[in-house]
Amino acid sequence: MAAERLVVIGGDAAGMSAASQARRFKGPEELEIVAFERGGFASYSACGIPYWVGGDVERRDDLVARTPQEHRERGIDLRMRTEVLEIDTDGRRVRARELDAGTESWTDFDKLVIATGARPIRPPLPGIDAPGVHGVQTLGDGQALIETLSRTDGGRAVVVGAGYIGVEMAEALLKRGYEVTVLHRDEQPMATLDPDMGRLVHEAMDGLGITTVGGAAVSKILTGDDGRVRAVATDDAEYPADVVVLGIGVRPETALAEAAGLPLGPHGGLLTDLSMRVRGQDRVWAGGDCVEVLDLITGTTRHIALGTHANKHGQIIGANVGGDYGTFPGVVGTAVSKVCDREIARTGLREKDARAAGLQYVSATIESTGTAGYLPGARLMTVKMLAERRTGRLLGVQIVGGEGAAKRVDIAAVALTARMTVEQMTALDLGYAPPFSPVWDPVLVAARKATAAVREAGW
Repeated sequence: MAAERLVVIGGDAAGMSAASQARRFKGPEELEIVAFERGGFASYSACGIPYWVGGDVERRDDLVARTPQEHRERGIDLRMRTEVLEIDTDGRRVRARELDAGTESWTDFDKLVIATGARPIRPPLPGIDAPGVHGVQTLGDGQALIETLSRTDGGRAVVVGAGYIGVEMAEALLKRGYEVTVLHRDEQPMATLDPDMGRLVHEAMDGLGITTVGGAAVSKILTGDDGRVRAVATDDAEYPADVVVLGIGVRPETALAEAAGLPLGPHGGLLTDLSMRVRGQDRVWAGGDCVEVLDLITGTTRHIALGTHANKHGQIIGANVGGDYGTFPGVVGTAVSKVCDREIARTGLREKDARAAGLQYVSATIESTGTAGYLPGARLMTVKMLAERRTGRLLGVQIVGGEGAAKRVDIAAVALTARMTVEQMTALDLGYAPPFSPVWDPVLVAARKATAAVREAGW
C-alpha cells in the first residue's frame, strides 16, 4: 500500500510542529511529508528578533530551533525558498514555484496543512518602500535591519507603532545608541492595555529617554536626495529619521486560502473546528497566525499572533493527521512583554472589549510590591482587574511593574480558563515567602478589591 502524502504550507512554528508531530506517529513508509517554505529560514523564533537587534542575543542562528537539514534528517522533505501559489482542494494538489529557479510544478496531497502565518501591516504611504524603512517579521528582516544600523552614520530612529514589537524595538534601538521616537495613533502606547495602564508604560519609556508621541497618524515617509529615508511625517509634524522600523501589527496571511474558497472569519483568519481542521474540509487543517481561535470569555473568534499558540496548533494538527486525536479549546488572550525593567502583562478583556461584548463590569486597581515590602529592593507593581458586575466572574487582568510582575498574569489566565469568580480567587493557595511575595500576593489583593466592587455594585 502506497504511503499517504501530507503537504505543509509554511515552514515555521505551526507548520513544522505539525510535520514533526505527524512524523512521530507515522514513519516514511506510511506518511510522506512535503513542506514548502518561501523564505530562507525555518523553525525560528520571530519573537526573539528585537533581542537579537538589541544585542541580547549574539547570533542569528541562536534563534533557529531546527535547521532545514535537521528536518530532512527526520524524514521531512522541506523545500526552502519555494512559494505555494495555488491550492486546489477538489483536485487535492498545490502549485508551487521555486523562487531561485523560477520553475513551477503541482504536488498532490492526501492531507494538507495551511500554516502561512501573518503578514506585517505596511500601509501604502508615500516613501514606505524607501531604503532605511524596515519591518521585523522574519530573520531576513532582522538581518537587513542590523546591516542598516551598522552602516548608518546618523543616530535617529523612528518606530511606527507602539504595540509589543514597537515597544521592544524601541528599546533595542536605544541599546544600540540611537535617539528613538515612537509614533502611535492611540492615546497611550500598548493599546492592548487600557489607557490608564498604558500610561505606566509611557512613563517607563520616558524614563529611558524614548520620545513617545500619541495620536500621531503617519502620512508619509520623506526621503533625501539619495532616496533614503530622512524623516517621518504626520499631519502636523516631521520627525527626522536615519532608520524607520514598522511595528504596526500583523494580519492573517490567508490570500491563498481565500482564493481556494476556504472559510475566513471576521478578522480575516481561517476558521477551523476544535481539532484545527478547516471548517467544511475533511483533509485540510490550519494553524498558527493564519487562523482565528475561540475566545473562551466572549465565545467569539479572535486573531492572536503568538508562537505559543502556533506550536500548540501544530502539535494538535500533527497528532490528528498522524492518527491520534487532539483539540485546541481556545484562548483567553495572555501576553507579556517588557521595556527595560518594566514588565507588562495582560490576559482576558480590556474595558473596551467588555463593552463591545455587551458585558457589565466593575474594575479594581491596586498597587503593591512583588516581594515583602520590608526587603531591600522591593519593586512596585500595578494590577488592574475586571469582573462581571452581577456574577463576579473574572473578565481580565493587566499588570505593569518591576521584576516578577509579568508572570503573575498566569494566575489570572488559569482563573479565566476555569471561569472563576474574583471571590473564588481570593482563596487561591499561592506560594508565599518574603523573597517571592507579600503575605497577600498582589493578584489576590486585586481580587479582594474587585470582590468588594462587585458587592458594592449589587444588581
